[in-house]
Amino acid sequence: MAAARQLPRFWEWGKNIVCVGRNYADHVKEMKSAVLSEPVIFLKPSTAYAPEGTPILMPPYSRNLHHELELAVVMGKQTCAVSEAEAMGFVAGYALCLDMTARDVQDECKKKGLPWTLAKSFTSSCPVSKFVPKEKIPDPHKLKLWLKVNGQLRQEGETSNMIFSIPYIISYVSKIITLEEGDIILTGTPKGVGPVQENDEIQAGIDGIITMSFKVEKSKH
Repeated sequence: MAAARQLPRFWEWGKNIVCVGRNYADHVKEMKSAVLSEPVIFLKPSTAYAPEGTPILMPPYSRNLHHELELAVVMGKQTCAVSEAEAMGFVAGYALCLDMTARDVQDECKKKGLPWTLAKSFTSSCPVSKFVPKEKIPDPHKLKLWLKVNGQLRQEGETSNMIFSIPYIISYVSKIITLEEGDIILTGTPKGVGPVQENDEIQAGIDGIITMSFKVEKSKH
């Protein structure tokens, strides 16, 4: 059982995907939203994971699928109500993720005051890179993220521009949800989110650390 729970393959057994919305001011502005005093939190199921080598599947009920590039924090051990000062001690490493979003569905949910589940939680809505041990990223607030669609640069951002820091986010979330080993927290997306179509190729990376690539396909279901 221990071999089946290796952290470098957290997406095979980790339970929770916790997502933070509106954590980059430039993205908040492009979405015509308001900067809030506390993080916006939502969840994806573990079946949302799409490891590299598998496709991003377009949900059949959406005609406007968007990419959102995010740094993910991978938890190394269980924690509940941890302080900001101690939060980073529970981090095992990082990954690059995409928060794929059915934007047309999300817009309708917002108009009706409904949760974002239909827009955010479909199968393969969380493409994920290989695991990066935290030793390779001494300061996660000094990273440059980028994303290209068919070779064209779409998103580029610095993690130093996060509104809420990673220790703050971990502390905040852990006071609501008990975080377990293998859980991840997506820390928000910089500006430049936009649509993808069937057969598009998405490439993304953290400068000097890791890259990943995915193809967009239509769901057969």
